[in-house]
Amino acid sequence: MKAHDGMYIDGAWRPAAGGELIDVVNPADGQVIASVPAGTEGDVDAAVRAARAALPGWAATPPAERAALVGALRDVLVARQDELADTITAELGAPLAFAKAVHVGGAAAVTSSFVELAASYSFEERIGNSTVLLEPVGVVAAITPWNYPLYQIVAKVAPALAAGCTLVLKPAEDTPLTAQLFAEAVHEAGVPAGVFNLVTGTGPVAGQALAAHEGVDLVSFTGSTAVGRKIGATAGAAVKRVALELGGKSANVVLPGADLAKAVATGVGHVMANTGQRCNALTRMLVHRDQYEEAVSLAAAAVEKYPSGDPREEGTRLGPVVNAQQHERVLGYIARGIEEGARLVAGGPEAPHAQGYFVAPTVFADVTPEMAIAQEEIFGPVLSILPYEDEEEALRIANGTVYGLGGAVWAADEETAVAFARRMVTGQVDINGGRYNVLAPFGGHKQSGVGRELGSHGLAEYLQTKSLQF
Repeated sequence: MKAHDGMYIDGAWRPAAGGELIDVVNPADGQVIASVPAGTEGDVDAAVRAARAALPGWAATPPAERAALVGALRDVLVARQDELADTITAELGAPLAFAKAVHVGGAAAVTSSFVELAASYSFEERIGNSTVLLEPVGVVAAITPWNYPLYQIVAKVAPALAAGCTLVLKPAEDTPLTAQLFAEAVHEAGVPAGVFNLVTGTGPVAGQALAAHEGVDLVSFTGSTAVGRKIGATAGAAVKRVALELGGKSANVVLPGADLAKAVATGVGHVMANTGQRCNALTRMLVHRDQYEEAVSLAAAAVEKYPSGDPREEGTRLGPVVNAQQHERVLGYIARGIEEGARLVAGGPEAPHAQGYFVAPTVFADVTPEMAIAQEEIFGPVLSILPYEDEEEALRIANGTVYGLGGAVWAADEETAVAFARRMVTGQVDINGGRYNVLAPFGGHKQSGVGRELGSHGLAEYLQTKSLQF
């Protein structure tokens, strides 16, 4: 697996300031496939200085020209989709077909959406005797997670470029090879030197240095709520803007009269996608007691359609989790669910394969709202099914966590589902299996984050206002 031994700074690959390396491991077999440099404060400082120097020219570039370059970047990503998918499969473990269709395809779709927005967005408006200008916020620190390594990069970089910001990207340690390929794509697309910069490294060193750097105007972070708190505190102390997309414990509410078989099958698929490594995975399924046992049986049967194994093989639908630590974490939650009295109806803690960080697709029944598996983010292929007596109890359970990122409602009719969804304290709700929309704002309430990504709302995160009075 190809890897650069330097950082992409000011339009070129440059030697790292230090000599330490980060090994990249294939989670399907535990083997090291590459090594990348572990960035230092010196690397971060060089990258931020390059971004700062490039800011005036890029901010002054007409929006149509910025849109054209974002479009060129999209075209390179599409042209290199096979290489990107192979790399995502190698370092994340996502099944190859899923990596190509969702990881790369989704990233290309998001990039396309900002091509159109950058060209059509109104960066100034007239209000009374004032002209209000929407200007780039400045230098952006983009700190991205491993679970969707390309998509999460694009969700930050594309709107930032469209807005006229410059960036320094610090990707997750587990998936830096995808980020290096993205940097190659940026270069190939002709984005000016210094506008986009890449520093690989660990969160405590490179990530912290980037978030705290005085030359950064906005920190955009996606990851755990615990790390988000630290980044928010660091940014707050410096009075700089922050956008946080954090954890989730989303509820999938099946109301009486809904198509139960479809709701369960879709809900199970949502949890198993990307091996459950999704912040908005619908990991809590709420079903009325009258249909509860039928739903449990349907879910137990549905997970059998997600065979795990070598993510490069055509029939594999469930890959490994990303690393040994995550593997231990997910198995620990499964053990805790059993200890707390939940009924295991599928899967469990036994290893499905002799090597690799695989977790069997797992379903728990008789889950109560206070159990850890119903309250805490597991980030693995684990579904909890909870019963409820009436809609008010379903609403209390759905809203009864510290998170508020995603959710879903199934009902016999759209009106009933929408009425319930309006009372859910969460940033996004799917109605009767509603499709994902790259133009709709994505982000959370409560401890699921601050700010929004995607579409015009996502673009606005990278803009600040100035009013001129006449």
